[in-house]
Amino acid sequence: MPNHLVVIIMDSCRHDSYLRAHTPYGDRLGPVEARYSYASWTSPSHQALLMGQLPHTSPRRVFASEVYKRAFAEWTERLGTQALSFKSFVPDLCLPKVLKGLGYRTVARVSMPVLNPLAGFKRGFDDYKLMANHNDFAGMVAEMTFPADQPMFYFLNLGETHYPYMLKDADLPRISGVHGVAATMDGLLARQDGSGLEEPQFFPKEVMSELHTQQVRCVEYVDALIGELFAKSPDNTHFILSADHGEMFGEDDFFGHGPVMHPKCFEVPFREGRRPSI
Repeated sequence: MPNHLVVIIMDSCRHDSYLRAHTPYGDRLGPVEARYSYASWTSPSHQALLMGQLPHTSPRRVFASEVYKRAFAEWTERLGTQALSFKSFVPDLCLPKVLKGLGYRTVARVSMPVLNPLAGFKRGFDDYKLMANHNDFAGMVAEMTFPADQPMFYFLNLGETHYPYMLKDADLPRISGVHGVAATMDGLLARQDGSGLEEPQFFPKEVMSELHTQQVRCVEYVDALIGELFAKSPDNTHFILSADHGEMFGEDDFFGHGPVMHPKCFEVPFREGRRPSI
């Protein structure tokens, strides 16, 4: 039977945030790589992920087409099966559909509203659900099972590392993301005098530093839950741990992600490996 596969995407998690965190469970998967997202915000980056294109390295003097082919070829080793080729992904370019063809049950649990089931990401999944809360990795772990007679593919999008952060003891400023803006934009635009459209005051440097530290704490919270997931998964489970994009914490006067062209907005952590001994 092919390996079970668990892909964990920590939304907005910067590479250096992950390096600053204490991650004893993630460390058992192997070294952390610095890789680069194909996009700077959740929706397009997840489109690439679900095509089977994980965050990439940036090699020189190599044809880009060769990098794509190598990336697809790596799935054979991850899954522990030879019943896969580059042509398996063509023309659909849909990782969950490819895995269904290999007998997998395909399950997605997502945290971000832009990934909701109507947004076009559930193709190829047997079971696709937007969690009721953006910070419920614990709930995802609790419901995961690994039957002995069928390989499982779990795709998990975690909101714990996405601003505004989930830890309840944090007294930090909050602004709306895309979902919050969408909920209020019609009312703001309806005001003829333009009131309410003023930009909020940019956070001072010390607040940016606190927000960065808070993301580090959230990585540590996630890591503890990864330990619980290791404990309930069988030995033939391959884990991929990464992020969909980075986050800006005031560098060069940027905050957030999306309409930002900066290396820190694209640099993400990446590590993978078989389920370690507990």
